[in-house]
Amino acid sequence: MEHAFDRSSLGAFLRTRRSALQPEDVGLRRGPRRRAPGLRREEVAELCTMSADYFARLERGDGPQPSEQMVAAIARGLRLTPDERDHLFLLAGYRTAPRELRSAHVSPGLMRVMDGLAHQAAQIMGPLGETLVQTPPAVALLGHQTQYTGHARSATYRWFTDPAARERYHPDQHGKNSRTNVALLREAVTRGGPGSAAADLADVLRRTSEEFARLWERHEVGLRWSETKRFVHPQVGELDLYCQLLLDPDQGQSLLVFTATPGTESHEKLALLSVLGTDRFAADTQ
Repeated sequence: MEHAFDRSSLGAFLRTRRSALQPEDVGLRRGPRRRAPGLRREEVAELCTMSADYFARLERGDGPQPSEQMVAAIARGLRLTPDERDHLFLLAGYRTAPRELRSAHVSPGLMRVMDGLAHQAAQIMGPLGETLVQTPPAVALLGHQTQYTGHARSATYRWFTDPAARERYHPDQHGKNSRTNVALLREAVTRGGPGSAAADLADVLRRTSEEFARLWERHEVGLRWSETKRFVHPQVGELDLYCQLLLDPDQGQSLLVFTATPGTESHEKLALLSVLGTDRFAADTQ
């Protein structure tokens, strides 16, 4: 059920949130010429992945009603708390955020950590393996993973249904990765119970993937991702990386940071990806 779209209050709320957000809060340098408090509209627009003109119209109160997906992007870009996010949805004319958008909202604290990792390969994952936010180096390492919809948002679903999902992982790790994906999903089903999103995902995979169905019958639990991972990148070749994990138990989300031992070939390759920061950098540097 929709709520009344309050353009004036929405604009005022956006202005106050933008003024309260400091450059340091989002990993930006303040600079000597910053006169007004808070972030500039152009900076917020970039954080929200929208045009500065569109954001300015919303602030002025003469813009069109944003979509639910756009409201979710604004909530994330402005580093809103869950209560502030729900308030934003009401002002934008929606009774509440859909379940999938609520689960995709990243806490301000986790986003602040992510802001400090802009030049590192890092990404935030949802409880079912949904990639919510990626730094440019993470995109360069693993490809764009935030554009999927439906069940394909889950890395577990893609692992068992899309051969391309395995291309950047060394074949030696495919078997262990498959078992770990299944074990972690089984634990999520146990926590969520019948009717949960995890149970739905497991049912779909049992019907669509013979490998998943076979591993599901083993009833394995307690498997965890290895701290060391071997990737195969289409441009730079093999990389041996460490994967550090920071868990947000309240949101069920995790922050993954990929690093390499200094002085190694993998460290040099990861540094190259971090500098170029794009998945198809080869075409840009020809």
